[in-house]
Amino acid sequence: ADRDYVVWSVGHCTPVHYALLAEKGFYPRRDLLKFRKFDAHLPGHPHHLDTPGVAVSTGSLGQGISVACGIAYGSKMDGHPRRVWSFEGDGEQQEGSVWEAAMFAAHYKLDNLVQLLDYNRKQIDGDVTDVMGIAPLADKYRAFNWNVVECDGHKMADVVAAFAEVRALYDSGRPTVMLFHTVMGKGVRYMEDLAEWHGKPPKGDQVVQALSDLGTTEEDWRRYLETT
Repeated sequence: ADRDYVVWSVGHCTPVHYALLAEKGFYPRRDLLKFRKFDAHLPGHPHHLDTPGVAVSTGSLGQGISVACGIAYGSKMDGHPRRVWSFEGDGEQQEGSVWEAAMFAAHYKLDNLVQLLDYNRKQIDGDVTDVMGIAPLADKYRAFNWNVVECDGHKMADVVAAFAEVRALYDSGRPTVMLFHTVMGKGVRYMEDLAEWHGKPPKGDQVVQALSDLGTTEEDWRRYLETT
C-alpha cells in the first residue's frame, strides 16, 4: 500500500515490462521464453489477472494516463506521499482521452504525477506525423499547465539529469511530462526508425544480427535466463 505506482499505458512494450518484473523476482527469468504463448502468463498486452506484478491491464492506448490520474488524485485525497509514473507513447497523444486526463491533472494540481513519454515519432501505421500530427507537443502540454522536461532518451547522463530536474518540480503544483527523444529500434541496424518493427518479432539470422548489434549472443542470453 505504501509503494509508488507505475502504469504502462503503452501496454505493448511488454518485453521491457516483463523483463523488469522478472529482474525484481516476480517470476523466474526463464518464463520470458514463453512470451505470448497460450500456456504462459505473459500475454502481448499486460493483464492484471495473468501476470504477477501487473496491477493495471493496459494496451487499449490512451487510457493509462487516466488510470494514473485516478491513483494520483486518490493519493492526494488520502494525504499519501507516493509518486505515480505513467509510461506513454507518442502515438497515444492522438487519443482524446489523453487530453481530458491532461486537463484533469492540471486542474487538480497533481504534482505527484509524472508522464514518461517515448517520443520516437513512430506508431504501428507509420510516422506519427502522417497518421495524425501531434506537434508542437511540448507547447501543448505547457498550454495545459504541465511542467515539461525534455532529454535525449539514448544518453544516460541526459536521462539522469532529466530525473533530477523532475525531482525539483515535485511540489510545483503541476503535473510533469518527460519527453524522451528516441529512435525506434535504436541499436539494431536493420530496425532503426522503421515502424514495421512495431510488433514484429525477428526470426532466424535476424535474431543473431540483433543480438550481435546489442553486444551479446543467443547463448549468453539463454544462459542469463536460466540463472534464476
